[in-house]
Amino acid sequence: MSNRKSVSIQLFFRRIARRLEAVFFLAKTILSERNFIYLSSVAVAISCALAVIILKTFAHNVFKFANYANEYLKLPFANSIFPVIGILLTVFVVKKFLDGSIEKGSSRILFAVAKKGGILPKKQMYAQIITSSLTVGLGGSAGLESPITITGAAFGSNFAQKYKLSQKDRILLLACGVAAGIGAAFNAPIAGVLFAIEVVLTDVSISAFIPIIISAATGALVTEIVLSTDVLLTFKQDLTFNFHNTPYYILLGILAGLVSVYHARNFRKVEHFFSRFKNNTYKKALFGATLLAILIFFFPTLFGEGYESIKTLSTGHPESILNNTLLENYKSKPWILLTFVGLIVLLKSFATGLTLGSGGNGGNFAPSLFVGSYLGFFVAKAIHLLGISNTLPIANFTIVGMAGILSGLFHAPLTAIFLIGEITGGYDLMVPLMIVSSISYAVSKQFDNYSMDVKALADRGEVFTSDKDKNILQSIDFLKLVDTEVKTTSIEKSLENLVEHLSTTNQQIIPVIDDKNKLLGIVDFEEIRSIIFNTYRIKFTLISEILSQSKVIIHHDDGMEFIMQKFETSNQTVIPVTKNGKFFGLIYKIKILEAYREKLKEMIIE
Repeated sequence: MSNRKSVSIQLFFRRIARRLEAVFFLAKTILSERNFIYLSSVAVAISCALAVIILKTFAHNVFKFANYANEYLKLPFANSIFPVIGILLTVFVVKKFLDGSIEKGSSRILFAVAKKGGILPKKQMYAQIITSSLTVGLGGSAGLESPITITGAAFGSNFAQKYKLSQKDRILLLACGVAAGIGAAFNAPIAGVLFAIEVVLTDVSISAFIPIIISAATGALVTEIVLSTDVLLTFKQDLTFNFHNTPYYILLGILAGLVSVYHARNFRKVEHFFSRFKNNTYKKALFGATLLAILIFFFPTLFGEGYESIKTLSTGHPESILNNTLLENYKSKPWILLTFVGLIVLLKSFATGLTLGSGGNGGNFAPSLFVGSYLGFFVAKAIHLLGISNTLPIANFTIVGMAGILSGLFHAPLTAIFLIGEITGGYDLMVPLMIVSSISYAVSKQFDNYSMDVKALADRGEVFTSDKDKNILQSIDFLKLVDTEVKTTSIEKSLENLVEHLSTTNQQIIPVIDDKNKLLGIVDFEEIRSIIFNTYRIKFTLISEILSQSKVIIHHDDGMEFIMQKFETSNQTVIPVTKNGKFFGLIYKIKILEAYREKLKEMIIE
């Protein structure tokens, strides 16, 4: 009986899906291209908001149950056991149901934009929801926002593919999904728009803002209606700015920049360490999850996203974060609380690295807010205890610190400023938010040119940067431009044989190869022009006598920026290309320039 009911439910949802598809196909034929994009941005946003509701509700309820288990069921190890279960379940799901791999981090969105024309796999529409809910929902020390943005981007990308939209519209809807994700996760539509513009898109015109704004607003509206404020990160206090505290905010900005660099580098080191465990994924997961469990046992606030402890720090009773810890009996001692908070700031990068490196799924967005709030509290509380200033508003510093770390880690100061402004319900702290975010960004930029999510991709030339020309060059598929149908010759043949090619090819150079297809050199017709018009010399000149070495050779895995540098420095219009030590073909500068022009037309979102 239950099987019949299950089948009937599946059929019901399939019928709804088919009818919705038919409606959108009809709308595409009736509406103008621009109006269909507006409609699509709403559909993508609603899908993304539903994913946010599922993830946030699950994570919040597990957190409440863990606290209940500690306080009422007297299970002191519950906080440590749940993350181990969550990471092992995540690895099991990835291994058994997701082809053994899953792309983590918002960097995958940037890679899709830079190298895949905005195409994300279909499985990203559900894989991130399932795996991150298991990891973070069960207490893994990471955030849900990166999985949410990837899910939103996948909804936008696959919607565009389904209705056969152009590449620029596909990238635009991908950005709409990202904006909706951030807008829905924090009920912060302006921050969602800015994150999509500041982090995801590199070239965007004013008209492209409208679909992104629609998506961000729709996502925020849906979660505002469905989710309670307890689930979202919000603050109720009245916050005011006293300009006399400006020097302390400058200090917080500098420290936030340094801590951002510290967090990013330690996180990468931990992930790199776990990358050595290639064969036994379950062993890696158990090892990493066990270390995480030990950390959470001593520092329970490392459990999950940590948003509840952020709210606690900003209240009048921050000592409550010591509840259910080994230091609970010392809550009244402020230096103990300060030491505990300081250690958390230093340990969060390791906890997040253990969570994701061992096989869990999540992101660094929530950890950045977590570390920032703890750092802000630490700075203000330390200034209080040292007697430097007794009037410093600790709640303000706790909240503003979040913007500092977010700006430093993601190199997104505008997103940081407006996100914190929106979740605090006002902009009374706008000036300190600007001070801390901008200084943190400047300090972090001194140590790392790229944000923590982008650095690895940027080092490999696989992601967009602020250099527009470089972005376009990186998006060109070099190997597709190489002419592999090339006339070649061997060193044993005579020039007479080679001249016969002149009537059947427009090649300026003829590659000379051996029997193993290794490039020995080239014959450049410009250099032998005086010989080929002399019948006698043609007959008695060997290829070996006129063979010359190419001024420059391109390897198949050279980056496009490096290839263009070779063209410029050598002053050549055509260069031989080798692959794995063998001759592969010829690349013409004119072909790259033509591809550049075409990409420029495709990539500018109007």
